[in-house]
Amino acid sequence: MAFSARVLLDSRSAAGARLTTFEVRYPRFIHSELMTHRVFSRNAASSRAIPIKKMIAAVREDPALPVYWGRNQTGMSAREEIAPDVAERAREEWQAALEDALRHAERLASKDIDLHKQLVNRLLEPFAWITVIITATEWANFFTQRCHPDAQPEIKHIAEMMLSAYRASAPAPVAAGSWHLPLIQDDERDLPDDLLCKLSVARCARVSYLTHDGTRDHDRDLELYERLLGGGANGHWSPFEHVATPAPSADQWSANFAGWEQYRKRFPQEHAATFPDAYAAAG
Repeated sequence: MAFSARVLLDSRSAAGARLTTFEVRYPRFIHSELMTHRVFSRNAASSRAIPIKKMIAAVREDPALPVYWGRNQTGMSAREEIAPDVAERAREEWQAALEDALRHAERLASKDIDLHKQLVNRLLEPFAWITVIITATEWANFFTQRCHPDAQPEIKHIAEMMLSAYRASAPAPVAAGSWHLPLIQDDERDLPDDLLCKLSVARCARVSYLTHDGTRDHDRDLELYERLLGGGANGHWSPFEHVATPAPSADQWSANFAGWEQYRKRFPQEHAATFPDAYAAAG
C-alpha cells in the first residue's frame, strides 16, 4: 500500500455548511504536522493497539519512505534534491536503519524480554504508515498551508490528494434532525438514528486497531460503544466527534465544527471538569 485519501462521507446542511470525513494514509513521521490543525476531529491507528507481529510484518513488507530526497540547506524547506546516485545511497541508509529497528523490535518482543507493544512498536514508527479518520467543516487553511511548495513533500503529497478528492466529492444533503454517520452502510440506513449514531462512533474508533472498515457485527459495535462511553467522565470521547447533526445556522459553532452539532456535545459528561480523586489528593 501507499499514500491514500478517500472521502468516507460528505454532507451539506440546509444552511449550507459542509461536513466532510476522510480516511487518509501517510507516513507516520509526518503525523505531528497534521496534528497541529486544531479544527480537525481525528482518530488514528494506534501503535499501542496494533500487535507487535502485525506491526513488524507491515513495516518490513511496506515501509514508509520519503517521496523527495532533499539536499541539506538552511531553512525548513529543501528546495533542491540530491543527485540520483546519492539519493540511492540515502535510500540504502534509510533501509539499513529500518532493518536495525526491526532487529531491536524483535529482540524486545522475544520471550526473554517480552516488552509490551506500546513500547516495542515505537521503535518502528519512523518507518510505518498511519491510517487516520478526519472530520471537519473548515479545510481552507489546511489546504492553503499544506499544498504550498514550502510544505514538507510528504504532507504536501497527501494534502494534494485530499484536495483533489474534496473537489471531486459532491456532498449529500442532510436534513435538520438527521445525522452525518461515517462508516454506516446503505443497507443500514433504515435502522433507528440512535442505533446508527452508536454504530458510527464505534466504527470510527476501530481505526485504532485498523478494523474500522471490516466489522459489521452490531453487537460488537455496541459493546465497544459502551466501553468508549466509560460510564462517566472517564470516557473516550474523540470518536463521538465524527457523528454530527446540522445546526440551524452555518455560523453556529459546536466545538471545532461550524454549522454542525457534534454528537459528543449531547453528553454532559464529555468534558472532565475536575481531577480524579487520586490526582486531587496527590496535588
